Formats: sequence, structure tokens, C-alpha cells
Amino acid sequence: MVTGSSKPQQRRGNTRQRIQDVALELIAEQGYEKTSLREISERLGVTKAALYYHFKTKEDIVVSLFEDLMTPIDELIAWAKEQPPTLETKREILTRYGIALANAAPLFRFMQENQAQMRELSIGADFKDRMKDLLDHLLPETVTLTNRVRCFSALFSMHAGMFVLRDVEGDLEEKRKAILEVATDLVTQAHES
Repeated sequence: MVTGSSKPQQRRGNTRQRIQDVALELIAEQGYEKTSLREISERLGVTKAALYYHFKTKEDIVVSLFEDLMTPIDELIAWAKEQPPTLETKREILTRYGIALANAAPLFRFMQENQAQMRELSIGADFKDRMKDLLDHLLPETVTLTNRVRCFSALFSMHAGMFVLRDVEGDLEEKRKAILEVATDLVTQAHES
């Protein structure tokens, strides 16, 4: 579900999900380095022992969030591998990726605001590998450097657009459509040149 709130949407259900939600909320408020497991357990109203049952470290929590995020991206990459390499397929990849980004907006905000920690966490390289896979599925048959830059810029525009337009007045859905339009234009240009 895509929401317009800048605050992570609380998921109902199991303790693991609640821990992830609260950790992400605290990290968004105070930053990765300043957030402790003690604060997470206090906000949840559970003991640290209960928290340790699910996650031993703060990094374990963040890694689990990224693993959850990677599922729709992995599904998108698997789907793309089975499709013909047409421009229509590439447009659909961007559309589906935009939905995955919107559904994981708080996590992508974490990535943007905690880039130094991302480089240190094990999941940074995993995420980079998936972005390379997506890029490979967006490239046209004629892969010039200019076309590679266009397709890379399409993905980057989708990431950066969420943050750049966050403080711009306007409807959230209209902003998402504008970002997708720009990304699609870049990929279309790469295929038409």
C-alpha cells in the first residue's frame, strides 16, 4: 500500500515487524548511530531480552528490513528476465520499481540519510548488485555510454526524486507520476537513439 505520510506506516502483526517499524521510526528521528537497542525496546514496551530473541544487533534489524525490501525487487528482476527486452517491458519495470520504492519510502529515506552507514552494512553491496541487475534490464540493445548514463539516470531519478520533491508542495501521487514520467522518458530516449 502506498501512503502519503512521511512517517513509516505501522504494520500490524508479529513482534518482528513491530521491532522493524519502531527501529526505522527511531532511526529516521535521530539517525542510525544515535539509536540504541535499549531505546527500541523502551519504545516497544518490551525488555531487551525480548528484543534479542528476534534481533541480536541494530544492524540485524536494518538487514532484515532490507531483506524484506529486496523481495519485491528480486521478484521484479525475475519477472524481467522472463520478458522480451522491449521498450514496453522496460517501462513496466520502471512502473513496478516505482511502486516498490513508494512502499518502502521510509527505508529509502534511511539509505539516503545514512549513506556512510550503508557503505559499512553488509546490505549495501547487495542493494548495489540488485540495482545493477535492474539497470541491465533497462539498457537498450545498443549500449553506448550515453545510453547507459540515461538508464542509470532513470533509476537515480526515481530514488532522488522521492527526496528532492518531498518538501515541494503538491499531491504525492502527482509527484510520483512526474518522477516516473521523467525516468520513462530517459529510458525511451536511450532506446530511440
